Amino acid sequence: MKTLKYVLIALTLGLFSACSFSDDSEEALFAVPEIKSLAEIRSGITIESAQPTNSDGKIYVTQNYLFYIAQESGIHIFNNTNPANPQNITFINLPGVHDIAVKGDYLYADNFIDLVVFDISSISTITLVQTVENAFEFYPTYPEEAEFYDFTQYPGENELVVGYRLETRNRPSEDVIMTLESALASFDGSSNYVGNGGSFAKFQINNNALYAVENFELNVFDITNPEEASFNKAVYMNTWLGGGMFETLFKQKEFLFIGATNGMYIVNAEDEFNPYFVSGFSHATACDPVVVHENTAYITVRGGSTCGAIQDQVNVIDITDISNPTLLSTYFLSQPYGLGIRNDILYVCANGKLNIFNASTNTLVLENSITEELKDVIALDTHLIAVGLNKIIQYQYGADFTLTPISTVSF
Repeated sequence: MKTLKYVLIALTLGLFSACSFSDDSEEALFAVPEIKSLAEIRSGITIESAQPTNSDGKIYVTQNYLFYIAQESGIHIFNNTNPANPQNITFINLPGVHDIAVKGDYLYADNFIDLVVFDISSISTITLVQTVENAFEFYPTYPEEAEFYDFTQYPGENELVVGYRLETRNRPSEDVIMTLESALASFDGSSNYVGNGGSFAKFQINNNALYAVENFELNVFDITNPEEASFNKAVYMNTWLGGGMFETLFKQKEFLFIGATNGMYIVNAEDEFNPYFVSGFSHATACDPVVVHENTAYITVRGGSTCGAIQDQVNVIDITDISNPTLLSTYFLSQPYGLGIRNDILYVCANGKLNIFNASTNTLVLENSITEELKDVIALDTHLIAVGLNKIIQYQYGADFTLTPISTVSF
């Protein structure tokens, strides 16, 4: 089971639960694990009427629907037939969700450690039709501000740590601190139409295979019959470019492009159930989603915090020879996040602006920028969809690298 790592850490930490704490009044912040049983997690999935959201998220689009994936909350579904007036119509209560993919009448999503499949042929009567149990690893984000971990709380059999809450407690004595540091040394915190995710997508569909990236592997699922979807294999790729952690997944034709903390991996997925490594482009440790248009890949490389020390930039990569990707140019841009490409125009979310580049040559030229705090974009043929903190903005393309807002959904 993929929860084994947590169990081992918890057992190790639990050995020290009898250690004494300081008697003085000095206080510290503790990360306290929030634990749920797998039975509670799996029985808690519900389909509800439209709901407001208060969670950061991603966007995904199909022909007529816009999905807002509220992280570890659920999936908000909008009827987007008229992008000028999207209608919030349904909510899938799914607290363990981080990403989705849609093919035809079926929606695939993660639920902490499970893959779940929904029949969405009728949006008013969505049904859960399959659960692939223990399909993923799940490690909640450890709060950076926490000074100590509450080692007295740990999951038992068939339980999972789903998050953390912060509590102020007395600071441990020095002998306990030394023991904690040792124990935590290894802790890591109606058709067959396929929809589009943004540049932070971790799911992609290729014919009858669903791919999902985890830290060091590409999981392959067989969705030939969606209601009997099953885990096919894990393709381990951590040795390809020296062990970078996988972050994002983009598909063009038969190739997958994986954005990792140490570069871009290119995978041949012509045989959908047997993808294999072709080549890669490496850089210093950083966070980097990737999008591809024809023979060019674009990568935003963001340093700082947990992402690494590399200078923030956008890399333009020539992939004409798929076995030998080469750097064409670099554009330095502060804190770049998501990006999208359409008709030789590159859209990059960075530092409180949506930056619009002329990408018709090997060197990016900044033509326009819109002041808006955005995280990611999807550049459709018809219009651009952008997501920010508690908002979705849809834009109409204009002449001379302009965009005109046509609707805003605020949460």
